[in-house]
Formats: sequence, C-alpha cells, structure tokens
Amino acid sequence: MSDHERLSVQLLRPGARLPARQSALASGFDLHAELGGRSLEVGTRPVRVPTGVAIAAPPGLDVQVRPRSGLALRGVLATFGTIDADYRGEVFVTLYCLPDPGRYVVEDGERIAQLVVTRLADVELEVVETLDETSRGAGGHGSTGTG
Repeated sequence: MSDHERLSVQLLRPGARLPARQSALASGFDLHAELGGRSLEVGTRPVRVPTGVAIAAPPGLDVQVRPRSGLALRGVLATFGTIDADYRGEVFVTLYCLPDPGRYVVEDGERIAQLVVTRLADVELEVVETLDETSRGAGGHGSTGTG
C-alpha cells in the first residue's frame, strides 16, 4: 500500500509530455507547451496555451496551475488556475506578458507553468452575526506594514 496519492494523467497527443518535477524537493510539476511543433506569440492580452495533458484528480486534492518564477522574471506570467476533481478536459495555461517585454514567443515543449497539488480542507460555511476580534481587525491590503 502506497502512502502517495495518485493523479491520473492522459497524454492527449504524440508530443505531449508528462508533467515532471525538476528536482527532488520541488513542490511543483512543470507543465510543457504542446504546440505540435509550432511556436506561439504571447502578448499583453492573455493567450491559452495547450499542454496536451488531461488530469483526473481524486476528490480531496487541490490541483493548481501556477506561474514559473523563471518566466515571471522575464515578464511572462501564467494566471493561477484550478483543476477541479470532476474536470477531464485538456489542461490549458493562460499566459500573458507585462508591458515590458510586451511579447514573448513560446516554443513547443517549453516549460510554461507549474502544477502544484495540495490537500483540500473539508469545511462547511457557517453564517454568524459577528466575527471574533483580532488585532488586525478589518485592516486590508498593506495594513500590516510596508515590508
């Protein structure tokens, strides 16, 4: 009996690559662009990039698409996305560029995002009249300091 959860991954096209960790302690599995040998220009408007994989996550796991720091450093961002346990379609990554550089060419097979898997908390929402008090209270963005 294994103590690991399993994600079922279907490779949808011949060029599709299995998501993979790039080091033994990496928290994410890199997702690759599957463009059928082509390249794809990404600009400041969001573009959906196919990965050529579909995933079946067991209930209780939270599977998220997250940006890669190496691309973010170059001004290319992936939007966060969630792959629900009942979704069986292809995983797409939404990419866009910051105004500087303004454009980026994604090559077929390039690592474009990460797949990160965590456990979901089994919670119920409860309506209450008031919430408990904290020292922060209703302080929002930037209210805890500038550092």
